[in-house]
Parts: sequence; C-alpha cells; structure tokens
Amino acid sequence: MTDDTSTPANLWTPRPVEETIDVYRDWAGAYDTDLESFDYRTPDRLTAALARHVAPETTVLDFGCGTGISGAALQRAGFAHLHGTDVVAEMVEIARDKGIYEKLWVGAPDAALPRHYDAMVAVGVVSLGAAPPETLSLLIGHLTSGGILAMSFNDPTIENGSYDAVLQGHVDAEEVTIVSREHGPHLEAKQMGSDVIVLRRE
Repeated sequence: MTDDTSTPANLWTPRPVEETIDVYRDWAGAYDTDLESFDYRTPDRLTAALARHVAPETTVLDFGCGTGISGAALQRAGFAHLHGTDVVAEMVEIARDKGIYEKLWVGAPDAALPRHYDAMVAVGVVSLGAAPPETLSLLIGHLTSGGILAMSFNDPTIENGSYDAVLQGHVDAEEVTIVSREHGPHLEAKQMGSDVIVLRRE
C-alpha cells in the first residue's frame, strides 16, 4: 500500500491480466475515495476533448468504466446515452448502483465488443498496469468509419513506450488519425500527468 490509502503498491507496472483483475477487485471498495484524494483530473479533461468532436446525443462506450467515475464525467458534460464495460465485476456493480449507463456489462479480457461504436472513451485504461497495449487494436477495430476514440496515456505509460508504438503502428497503417494530443494533470496530488488523445477512425 502507498500514501496511507488502500492504493495498491507498484500500480503502474506490467503484470498479467489475471493479476490486474485481482488488483482492481481488491481495490474496488476504496477506489472512488482514493481517486478523489489524488485529485483525478483526466476524466473531465478527456470528456471535454471528446465533446469537441462528438454530439451529446451520440451513444458512447465507456471502455474500462470501472466504478463509473468516467461515466459521471460524461454525464455531467451532457452525454446521456452511455454504455459501460469492465473486466472487474466488483467495480461494475459499484458503477451499476450509480445509474449512469443504459447498458453495462462485465467483459472478458480480449473479448470482442458486441457492436461497433461511433464514439468510445478509455480513461486511464489502455495504460501500464491496466489493459495491455494490444487493447488499443481491439478498440480501433470496433470503431465505425469516422468514429472517435478519446483515451489517455499517463506519464509512466508514455515513458514505457510500448503503448505509443502500437498507436503509431495504426497511424502508419492509415487506420486512424490523431486529431489531438494534449498533456495535462492526471493525478494532480501525485504530480502525475497524462496525455489526452483523440483518434478518428479512417
């Protein structure tokens, strides 16, 4: 544990998916409180970036929705048609109690999504210590032509480089265009930043 909270130690390190699920399962009950104490800024930043390119009536998939923190940010911004999925059942149940999502389900790692979306978000999800780099390929593959994916890479993920390598591969293959990429605060109390990245499917 770190910082006198229930936050897992060595959170931003690579690990097998099964271990990641265990980490977040154990953290679920304290997750919202811990993230609030860290001044979690990325959800609002990412939502603002999405809103510049996606109409509020669009159905948005919140991939890796966790306990619904990102969904709440989307809802505050006027997005009313939200779908959510996460691999951690305990977090999904907390999100369900918030009544944010029209559809909400527990997904399996690497499982195909049930449909294609015009808009998706992945807030702090495709990153070191959470979903592996190849998850980005899954998301891009389930975007409609012209669809928008807004996601974030935190500082450890940027420094790692493997996630940016996958992203660059899709850019080089002309599958996506980077519409915007902006660095800013992520967990402000921890002095950690993140890049908010908006992609458009070609």
